[in-house]
Amino acid sequence: MRQISPGSPERITMKDDMARYLVTGCAGFIGSWIIETLLEKLAGTGDTVRGLDNFETGKRENFAHLEGLFEFVECDLRDAAATAAACEGVDYIFHTAALPSVPRSVKDPRTSHEANIDGTFNLLEGARAAGVKRVVYSASSSAYGNQPGFPRVETMVPMPIAPYPVQKLMGEFYMKSYWQVYGLETVCLRYFNIFGPRQVPDSQYSGVMARFTLQMMRGERPTIFGDGEQGRDFTYVANAVMANLLAMKAAPENVAGKVFNVACGERHTLNKTFHVLADLLEFKEQPVYGPIRAGDIRDSLADISAARDAFGYEPDVSFEEGLRRTVAWYKEQYAAETTTR
Repeated sequence: MRQISPGSPERITMKDDMARYLVTGCAGFIGSWIIETLLEKLAGTGDTVRGLDNFETGKRENFAHLEGLFEFVECDLRDAAATAAACEGVDYIFHTAALPSVPRSVKDPRTSHEANIDGTFNLLEGARAAGVKRVVYSASSSAYGNQPGFPRVETMVPMPIAPYPVQKLMGEFYMKSYWQVYGLETVCLRYFNIFGPRQVPDSQYSGVMARFTLQMMRGERPTIFGDGEQGRDFTYVANAVMANLLAMKAAPENVAGKVFNVACGERHTLNKTFHVLADLLEFKEQPVYGPIRAGDIRDSLADISAARDAFGYEPDVSFEEGLRRTVAWYKEQYAAETTTR
């Protein structure tokens, strides 16, 4: 099956010395794009890549076109011994594996706690034992909560609401601790509403972009929870991939033990997002409005100057261009879902 690239960061060159990289959650939305882009950057260098996933939310089809190009380990991070074995011989880790979704964590906090906190702890212990040099951790902007003050700046005191952001924040604290106590270089990237190709569109926990797109393709009216004027700093997946690779190669004094926002620094309402998608899909209906969901963040907007200063991050793909690429991918992958209107 042909894949549509999210747009890889051509200006990034990975480390020159031979190394092995581990990508946790490599069958997931963001993890699969990281491993694909990483393989492109490392081609011909002698560096090797290992991917890890348990397929609880990830899909093998997300990396099927890459099989044979990297070593895959089927592993659940809640298994400490298997996780430690997966870390052996590894120099650098991109830790994207998680059981995501605020609503999921509200419904079943224990399972998400075990996956997101225990799993991250096991990974850090495995990394420490293996002598890993750096871990780049996928954190969440939901750690800011609904506190006043925009844009969000990393120096703000976190105020998470639902279990999921609490768990992701705990991961940040563990990352910082392992840098301060054990000297394991860690970098935390707080993602703001990442969207793009490969995001699962047909789960009750799907991201809004993916869910809206598939529903419109089916001729269904999407539901907006709230009045639709809540804003999000929607960030196309290629920007998040670029941030990961830049953070991995940055000088330790600029990034080790620190947290950075990864976003576009723009706010777009759900109403606007719906109408842009509707235009791209030629969808003529209006959305349905429902009650606000427990644990949801009202608004998000990031200050990305810290990431810009520390490792040269700039979002290369705009909100509108990201939507166009995303819709094109869903049209190809879910062509059978298209409804003639």
